[in-house]
Amino acid sequence: MYISIPVLTILGIGGYAFMKQSKFGKAPSGERKNKVENSPNYRNGQFQNLSDTPSFTEGANYFTVLKKFLFEKDKRSTPSKEIPTIKTDLQNLNPQEEVLVWFGHSSYFFQVDGKKILVDPVFSGHASPVAFSARAFKGTNNYKAEDIPEIDILFLTHDHWDHLDYDTIMKIKPKIKKIITGLGTGEHLEAWGFNPAIITEKDWNEEVILEDGIKVNTAPARHFSGRGFKRNGVLWTSFVLQTPSYKMFLGGDSGYDDHFKEIGKKFGPFDLALLENGQYNRHWKYIHMMPEETLQAAKDLRTKRLLPVHNSKFALANHSWDAPLKTISTLHRNDYFQLLTPRIGEKVYLKSDDQNFTKWWEELN
Repeated sequence: MYISIPVLTILGIGGYAFMKQSKFGKAPSGERKNKVENSPNYRNGQFQNLSDTPSFTEGANYFTVLKKFLFEKDKRSTPSKEIPTIKTDLQNLNPQEEVLVWFGHSSYFFQVDGKKILVDPVFSGHASPVAFSARAFKGTNNYKAEDIPEIDILFLTHDHWDHLDYDTIMKIKPKIKKIITGLGTGEHLEAWGFNPAIITEKDWNEEVILEDGIKVNTAPARHFSGRGFKRNGVLWTSFVLQTPSYKMFLGGDSGYDDHFKEIGKKFGPFDLALLENGQYNRHWKYIHMMPEETLQAAKDLRTKRLLPVHNSKFALANHSWDAPLKTISTLHRNDYFQLLTPRIGEKVYLKSDDQNFTKWWEELN
């Protein structure tokens, strides 16, 4: 007892000091806190999903899921070989080229109607607050902050570590002209020295009108937020992006629900939808879609093309690293929409209807 109390005290002080690091961000305060608390989606001290959304499915809890993750993980959760990727020179892209480049997981860049846009960039090589945890697969972290050109719009879907990476965001800060994100997330950004004038925070079902005929609508997602122990203090969101010649759905993270059908009715059809497909499990299917649900969500949205993301870079679930793309490509039926499966770094031509991609993940088996 005499030994354990000092040890526990030291651990407690160390843990507190660790959690106070700048990279954890800050909770909304002042006028922003008032705005958060007055949101129709904020109740009982936190943001809420449209439908009841338990963290785990019936019969599962934190300890059973943790046990399976630590001791029953698929032996192929990490690839045995280096993933083959492509390095596209983003700094010297032809301004007239309308392309998308995926960086693995949920990070991607695209250029359309003269605008350069970046979504949820993570280039630090890990998806957690500590560098030794949730490491990127070999070959998947070839892009760095210095490879990114000046960005007209940065979209941040929510504040989880695999979507809002402190190291990356600080390095690309001088290149960002505008940020659009969910309500409350601006507190993190302002704490990190971002100019409040470039930050636009929105609740669900709000609109942002930008120059050059560009419009952004925020839309619901079925997920959660948080960088520490407290959840749901800031809003998670998806985005509908409409430029003069193109319409995209930027899905972020979301479990399946009726909101996809409602978004499809209101804003569809889409030229392209980017939806999560990876880091899923039956035990937490309410907050991350299974592959068959990703396909259904794409159908609900009435999209012409689907690019499944949230895979192929980090092992954040129990499934094999290639299961997301392998499963969704097997289940996909061509009569609904085109399924896009580019390599990391490979150009996706936004306005091409006949671009084909190989099943590159099979090369590693």
